[in-house]
Amino acid sequence: MGLVPLAEARRHVLERCPPLAPISMPVGDALGCVTAAAVVCEERVPPFDNSAMDGFALRAADVTGAGPASPVVLRVVGTLHAGSSPDLAVGEGEAVRIMTGAPLPAGADAVVMVESTTELDRGGAVEVREAVPPGRNVRPAGDDLRPGEVVIEAGVEITPARVGVLATLGRETVEVHPRPRVGVLSTGDELVDGPGALGPGQIRDSNRPMLLALVRASGFAPVDLGRVPDDLGAIRAVLGSASRACDAVITSGGVSMGQADLVKVVLDEAGELRWMQVAIKPAKPFAFGTLARGGSGGVRVPVFGLPGNPVSSVVSFELLARPALRRMAGFPADQLDRPRVVAVADAPLPRRPDGKVHFVRVVCRYGEDGAYHVRSAGGQGSHQLGSLTGANALAVLPDGDGADSGDTVEVILLQP
Repeated sequence: MGLVPLAEARRHVLERCPPLAPISMPVGDALGCVTAAAVVCEERVPPFDNSAMDGFALRAADVTGAGPASPVVLRVVGTLHAGSSPDLAVGEGEAVRIMTGAPLPAGADAVVMVESTTELDRGGAVEVREAVPPGRNVRPAGDDLRPGEVVIEAGVEITPARVGVLATLGRETVEVHPRPRVGVLSTGDELVDGPGALGPGQIRDSNRPMLLALVRASGFAPVDLGRVPDDLGAIRAVLGSASRACDAVITSGGVSMGQADLVKVVLDEAGELRWMQVAIKPAKPFAFGTLARGGSGGVRVPVFGLPGNPVSSVVSFELLARPALRRMAGFPADQLDRPRVVAVADAPLPRRPDGKVHFVRVVCRYGEDGAYHVRSAGGQGSHQLGSLTGANALAVLPDGDGADSGDTVEVILLQP
C-alpha cells in the first residue's frame, strides 16, 4: 500500500464529518459552542438615555461659560439612581443629582461629572465649574445595539462576551451546533490500568486518559468507553454501543498491519472503512470508518482509528481527528486547525529523507527580537511520551534533511 498524502487523508475524513444538527441550548450552557443561526437584536440597548457617570444632569445651555473662575450655581431638584423611574424633570437653572446608569430626566441634555461640582446649601444647590456641550456623558438609547441589527453571526463561537450580549437581549436559549460526544477506547491485551506491579508483557494504558483529556480540552464531551481486549466480539459490542451513545468514536491501537489489529476488521464489516498509511511521521497508520447509528440506516457515526504508540496517537488526533470534530461542532473551514507560525530554529532539527512530512516535538517561545524560536523537546520516538510533556508545538519538517540552526520552520502551536 502506497503512502497517502496528509491533505488527501484530511479531505477524506472532513467530507464524512458534517456539522451536527443544530439544537436550542440554554445560554448558560452554550459557552464554546458554535452558533447555527444569526442572532438579531429586537430592542434598543440601552433601552433609554442614561448617565455615563455619577454627576448632575442639567441643561447644557445653563452652564455655558462655566469654569473654575466663573462657576454657575444651579438648584438641585432631586436624585436619580440606577433603576429609578425618571419622574423628575429639569427646568431652567435646575439640576438633578444622578448616578451611573440612571435614566436621564426630562429636560436635561448633558451630565457634568461630580468631580467638577461642589454641593451647596446642604445639597439643595450645586456649583458647576465646567461647561459641557449637549450629549456630554450621556449614553443614548440604542447607542450599543439597535433593532434589526445582527449582533452575533452564524458560525461563530459563543464567548463570554457573547453570553453577555445574549443576556442583555433577554435570550434564554440560542441555536447552536452541540458539542460532539466523543467516545474513547483503547484496545489491546497488553494494557492495564492503575498502580501495582506489571505482569509479563503488560503496559499501563496512557492513551485513553490522554485522549479523553485532549477531547475535553478541545471543547468536546468525552465519553470513556474503557479498555477492550483483542477480541472481535468485545470490540463489536463496544463499538455498537458507542454508535448509539456517541457522535464520534476514537480508538487507540489496532490499526496497524498486525494480525491482532482487530479494529480494522470491525470497521471493515461496517462497510465504510479506509485504512491508510499517511505520509507523515509519527502517526503513519490511520483508519477511518463510519458506523450506522444503532446498527442501521440514517446517521453514521465517524470512527477514528489512531495508532497505539502514544506520541503517534496525539499527532494523529491533532492532524486528523480534532479538525474533523471541530467541523462536526460547526466551526468554519478556516478555524479547524491549531494556529501556525513561522519560527527560527535555535538548534538543528535533523531528519532523513523518507517520503514523509515529519512533525517534531519542540519547545516554542516568543523572543525579545519579535520572532518565534524553537528547539527540540527531546527524544522523537513515537513511544517517547516523556518528551511530549515539555513540548508546546510541532515543527513541520518537509521531506529532506531537516532544518539547520538559524533556519525558519513552520510550527503548529499546541498551546495558546
